[in-house]
Amino acid sequence: MPDVTITVKDNGPYLVHGGASILDADGNEFDVKDQKTIALCRCGSSGTQPFCNGTHRQIGFESEVRASEE
Repeated sequence: MPDVTITVKDNGPYLVHGGASILDADGNEFDVKDQKTIALCRCGSSGTQPFCNGTHRQIGFESEVRASEE
């Protein structure tokens, strides 16, 4: 499996780069095989959970996190 990188977007979703498998709580796999980048909802309001559908923009979701430099 290729390297996977997850980017936390300011006021937006998690972007998963590099071809990851996404499983539900029962271990069933979502069909994302053909997607090189997957946007996962971070606001909790997407109608296409666990994927982002852009609702964060409509509801004014705000979150800007940074990794500590320690």
